[in-house]
Amino acid sequence: MTGHPGALLQVDDLHVAYGRVEAVTGVNLSVEAGQIVSVIGANGAGKSTLLAALIGALPSRGVIRYAGRDVRQMPLEDRVAAGMTLVPERRELFGSMTVEDNLQLGAYTQRAGMQSGLADVFRRFPRLLERRKQLAGTLSGGEQQMLAIGRALMARPKLLLLDEPSLGLAPLIVRDILHIVAELRDSGVTVLLVEQNARAALAISDYGYVLEGGHVKLEGPAARLADDPAVVASYLGG
Repeated sequence: MTGHPGALLQVDDLHVAYGRVEAVTGVNLSVEAGQIVSVIGANGAGKSTLLAALIGALPSRGVIRYAGRDVRQMPLEDRVAAGMTLVPERRELFGSMTVEDNLQLGAYTQRAGMQSGLADVFRRFPRLLERRKQLAGTLSGGEQQMLAIGRALMARPKLLLLDEPSLGLAPLIVRDILHIVAELRDSGVTVLLVEQNARAALAISDYGYVLEGGHVKLEGPAARLADDPAVVASYLGG
């Protein structure tokens, strides 16, 4: 899969360092339009660092090609305007603002489509419609994750980068969130999913990468990775 010329996202020989310590080393990956691609691995494997570099929040060396353009010198805001959006691990909502205000902040690159964007998010997340006037800080963990995804969707992304959406959520809520992610793919949003819950991530993914110590240890179709004895032993618990 690596090296696909028609990929929506193509990453070649990516290096990301904190000072002198390389957190991501020579990573190659590609994401085809209309797919969910998951990156799994233990804590500290470099997964979140990878996403931060892709969106432009961290400097990197190598090639990041999105929709045919090398975006590595492009500021974060321009990447968002071009259709890349990150849902960060900590969600980074404004707790003292309402659900609706948080959503509207997500549309800063898409002001013209604000009302249709809100209608689309409320259709996907009826719970957010019920809570539209509630302060984001008073929502449950699952509702906050829905709001974080909803806010990202307000930017009308073509490529959604999702960082640990299941973090701290009960298994039933995780199932709901990942079901929503699968629905996003079916509606035309391409997803790069970083997730510690490897079994759940691979179950909804088309393709997967296993990151270890900052580099890709394994890659392949998600169903094949889920059956790989090495992956099962290390990441799937059994």
